[in-house]
Amino acid sequence: MTDSVTVGEAAAPQPTGPTEWINLPDVADKLDVSISKVHQMIRDGSLLAVRRDGIRVVPAELVANSTVLKHLPGILTLLRDAGYNDEEALRWLYEPDETVDGCGAKGLGGDRAREVKRRAQALGF
Repeated sequence: MTDSVTVGEAAAPQPTGPTEWINLPDVADKLDVSISKVHQMIRDGSLLAVRRDGIRVVPAELVANSTVLKHLPGILTLLRDAGYNDEEALRWLYEPDETVDGCGAKGLGGDRAREVKRRAQALGF
């Protein structure tokens, strides 16, 4: 009987995702803005929302305290300029990468934000 993983062979990192989702009314409460302002932020590209089970939700990591992560709007603009839609941008932000605190979304909230931004800029080339 053979093992499915050979000794010394590392399993490929599995894509991760947000640890928690926030619905739009809760985002509005957290940011202390109206729900229409949250919709405007999504339309303007300063906030990322995707549909899950028919409901638009935002990854909790992207809303720190009572603000959107500082570099998120710029990152979303770079990803959209590179041709990414919202689902693809979400996958890119949560692609496992230990060099940026586990993934780009987590890196944006820490001292790795510049590196995440640099990598997003490189996608356009």
